[in-house]
Amino acid sequence: MAGEDDSDPRRAGRCQTRPVGGKRRTGGLGPAIRIAPAARVDKFEVFFDLVFVVSFFIITRATAANVSGRQLLHAMLVLAVLWWCWVVHSVVASQLRLGEGFVPVLMVVGMMALFAFALALPQTFGDLHQGAAGPMLVTVSYVVVRAVHLVLYVHATRGRPHARGKLLQFAPEIVITTVLLLVAALLPPNIEDPDVGVWLRDGLWIAVVVLQYGSGLAAGTRGWEVTSAEHWTERYDLILIIALGESVISVGVGGNLIGKPVTWPAVPAALLGILFTAALWWAHFDMIGPAARIALHAAQGHPRVAMARDAYAYLYLPMIAGVVLFAIGAEELVRTITDPAGGVAERAPGPAVPMLFGGVIVYLAADMAFQLRTLRTVTWTRVGVLLALGAGLFVGRHLPALGALGLLSAICVALVAIELVVLADSRRALRQAVFEERTEHEASEAAYRARWHEDGPPRSAR
Repeated sequence: MAGEDDSDPRRAGRCQTRPVGGKRRTGGLGPAIRIAPAARVDKFEVFFDLVFVVSFFIITRATAANVSGRQLLHAMLVLAVLWWCWVVHSVVASQLRLGEGFVPVLMVVGMMALFAFALALPQTFGDLHQGAAGPMLVTVSYVVVRAVHLVLYVHATRGRPHARGKLLQFAPEIVITTVLLLVAALLPPNIEDPDVGVWLRDGLWIAVVVLQYGSGLAAGTRGWEVTSAEHWTERYDLILIIALGESVISVGVGGNLIGKPVTWPAVPAALLGILFTAALWWAHFDMIGPAARIALHAAQGHPRVAMARDAYAYLYLPMIAGVVLFAIGAEELVRTITDPAGGVAERAPGPAVPMLFGGVIVYLAADMAFQLRTLRTVTWTRVGVLLALGAGLFVGRHLPALGALGLLSAICVALVAIELVVLADSRRALRQAVFEERTEHEASEAAYRARWHEDGPPRSAR
């Protein structure tokens, strides 16, 4: 209301929406808005993640087309570089609301660059005689994505020299990794010996990954902050759900389940693909994910930043890598099951079973490391299921494709069923804690909004 004094005690303690820089502008797109301590993921962030659906799908498709040791190395290198871009993106999103003010405009530019990056991925490690167009597009797209994040982070840290000083530590990483990607695009095609050129290209990409993740550890936690633990955990949980969803899409598309006549072997194959993926979702999101969120809320200062970096930025990468691996294996198994020429009793060829079981082992092992880092506990059921999966890998190679898929699903479902019984008390206590937390939070929000009936909404909401 016009003419009201901001010192009015009725307004004391109200959370104001603060533009970065402290100045309010009128007209145009408006200012960038900082993240509030209790912020949740906004809709634009989910929209941005749709590009990663394409990226994960392309990585899976390109690898499944020709599964080999080197092809898997290439897939993991591309995934690691892509994930680092996403980690930097999440750091920016922990400072600014990506759907507010002028920020979405820059983020759309980043989305276009990331989409171009994803489309060029199959050519990144292709035949050296194909030229440098694809690798150059990847490099240029990488530069644009990093530049967008850099500009937004500089803007977000205005007036905060301790946070802006972190850029000096990461500037060498940005410059050196860009140069290495540029050299990897231009130099190998000009080397006479193709084998030397391929090894040089792979070595340069490995150096990029080592520099990226090494710089994150070397930079330490001083100067960083995680304003909203809720936003940070929700952000990473959503991207993991996207990866799990992409694995289902990959099995359906790659396994020739879409657009083909329905056959009786295809039905159990499709249902088993959904079943074990749902069990893996449950393995993380039923207890470990919610408990880790509470642990990050409880941590403050440097311990919170270290936990956010180690558990989410770093350990989610092998979890997603495991998803990509078991998606490739499941796709090949489903293709074998639905192939009319083979029959339901045919074994899966090549590395399909090792990829399926190995991917699940990587996923659950990384989830155990995540649990240890956030909760400082290890569940004996997870150790047991890893041993069972190792034995299942050996047995599954001698079973028909449908049998191997059924065996994996049985092991994953057994893990869920056993934990529902063994950990019933812990699960009930966690649910009660979450319920009480949500109830208190809802009551606080209701009380805050009730003040609007007294003298209208705060000025920041008008």
